[in-house]
Amino acid sequence: MTVLHSVRWLPGSNLRRVWPGLFGLFLWLSACVPQTEPVPTPTETLIPPTLAPTPTIVWFPPTPTYTPYPTPELLPTDDMRPGIGELIYTDRFDDPGAWSLGFSDTGSVALGRNELTIAINAVDTYLFSVRNDWVLTNFYLEITASPSMCRELDEYGLLLKVSPDMDYYRFSLSCNGQVRLDRIYRGQASSPQPWLMSGAVPPGAPSTSRLGVWVVGSEFRFFVNDRYEFTVRDPLLPTGGIGVFARSTDNWPVTVNFSELAIYSVTATGE
Repeated sequence: MTVLHSVRWLPGSNLRRVWPGLFGLFLWLSACVPQTEPVPTPTETLIPPTLAPTPTIVWFPPTPTYTPYPTPELLPTDDMRPGIGELIYTDRFDDPGAWSLGFSDTGSVALGRNELTIAINAVDTYLFSVRNDWVLTNFYLEITASPSMCRELDEYGLLLKVSPDMDYYRFSLSCNGQVRLDRIYRGQASSPQPWLMSGAVPPGAPSTSRLGVWVVGSEFRFFVNDRYEFTVRDPLLPTGGIGVFARSTDNWPVTVNFSELAIYSVTATGE
């Protein structure tokens, strides 16, 4: 225990004599007082800022995945194509005189190796080719269509019952997965079957589809990749030839190859 002695103040010169002793006593007492270590102020830890990653440039962004609409349950395909008989015509697309061909600033229609190619390089352009020597009435036809360049509502497909005056029906597939039937008559177009979503048409390109058409009298039944699509009855054009076509709808190229054309007789009557 530290004992503190009482100190009496002395007057006059005695104070000067006593002052050094008092000062020493003060120092001694200060040394005896416990010292508290100063608590350091917490320092802030510096964390380098996290830099946001540099975004990767996607030069060719993917297109949205196409999801076809649900389709109703359909009758078996064989029931929709009755009476198909013998094979009566085939075409290997190796005869330049059998089809209308040509070249222009907007595109070309040309024969390749066992295929006919329609290539379009202009905006909103429609090119077609007609077989020169076939006139058909009742038949079942199949042909393979393979777009290698197309998008959205670009179209390709078949011309049916083509007349010398260029009246015809046009079975169209779009590059976003739809089908329809148009009728061109006296220069006017109408649509007996407007655009219809199809789960059988592969969207985009490159892709391949096998088109089928069953025709008896005024009745048409349409198929894509062995799947029934729709039926149209229209008596306006009773007979005619066949052809193929492609059409661009915007400012990008369209190229479609047609191959493996086969035509069968049909003995059944339409319903």
